[in-house]
Amino acid sequence: MTKPLNQQLEALPTTIFTVMSALAREHNAINLGQGFPDTEGPQDIVQTAVNALLDGQNQYAPLTGLPELRQAVAESNRRFQGLNINPDTEVVVTSGATEALAASLMALIEPGDEVVLIEPLYDTYLPVVLQLGGVPRLVRLEHPDWTLPRQALADAFSARTKAILLNTPMNPTGKVFTHDELSFIAGLLREHDAYALCDEVYEHLTFGAKHISLMTLPGMRERCIRIGSAGKSFSMTGWKVGYVTAPAPIASVIAKAHQNLVFATAPNLQRAVAAGLRKDTDYFTQIAADFAGKRDLLSDGLRKLGLDVLPCHGSYFVIADISPLARGEDDMTFAKTLTIEAGVATIPASAFYSQLNGTPPAHLLRFAFCKQEQVLRDALSRIETWQKQR
Repeated sequence: MTKPLNQQLEALPTTIFTVMSALAREHNAINLGQGFPDTEGPQDIVQTAVNALLDGQNQYAPLTGLPELRQAVAESNRRFQGLNINPDTEVVVTSGATEALAASLMALIEPGDEVVLIEPLYDTYLPVVLQLGGVPRLVRLEHPDWTLPRQALADAFSARTKAILLNTPMNPTGKVFTHDELSFIAGLLREHDAYALCDEVYEHLTFGAKHISLMTLPGMRERCIRIGSAGKSFSMTGWKVGYVTAPAPIASVIAKAHQNLVFATAPNLQRAVAAGLRKDTDYFTQIAADFAGKRDLLSDGLRKLGLDVLPCHGSYFVIADISPLARGEDDMTFAKTLTIEAGVATIPASAFYSQLNGTPPAHLLRFAFCKQEQVLRDALSRIETWQKQR
């Protein structure tokens, strides 16, 4: 017998995205489960990346990122959030936002530190916190309106709280936290001398709601780590280029974690992302408008089919209450039924909750609308045909 492996990692189940995508391939289903666009991003950015491969600059990039990308990140912070950022000391380029999250959590927490997490939550958050020895304090948003339960959130904070992990615009709910909600969170951070790790990868994908970075609120500049993603902003999810904005003392420790995880990110992609971040504001306005149209197309279609669609003001996703159609099936069973029989794959929303915080809701599905409009129409048509044949 050999010695055991890392038991916490070994015990993690196969991710629900792998399960549902495999089922989708097996049954030739339209995959509205995984959140990646099915069209390429801006061709001028792609061409910049191609050109950058051919000019002899393909060795290691600097640890914290190419100066031109760090400068572009600082300029973007100023243009969209009014933040004055030092590109030399307050920006770290990472290999995707997931690595940025891991490196930031490594910089923040030590074993025994408590981290407040808000459910439903992106599935990477909890495993990384646990792997680092952090103690999660889970708080659930109240559906159908995704209301922030303020008393429960306040109760989750204590003298042992090191940080809150805040995702806005939020995956999977599509919630965009309001200025009033952010002010409440800021008050808790000041009261308990805690940090905020702000996952803002969907910052440019909001619909009828303004994205406000917690870092812009009074007293938050020195407490916040802000994470962005080129993959989400430019529909290039495979590039895996993220960027961290943080006060210099925190950024320097994040850079040390990044050094031990990845060290550097592909230089040609960094140069292309720098060009992307400098695009006219019209680009960012238009991409949000395009996704808003797709959200409306899918949401309206699901409502016509009898599903209750919950509010969505940002991200790639809508969540729907399947109770009117599920005939008592839970979300996992119904998601598999929909994939096998209707040919449309989704993600059961219970996958974004933890049993550590009680029984998850079992009547919600997440649908990704970051697909071509015809793909969304075809998916709705398949569900309608299946529904009539049941």
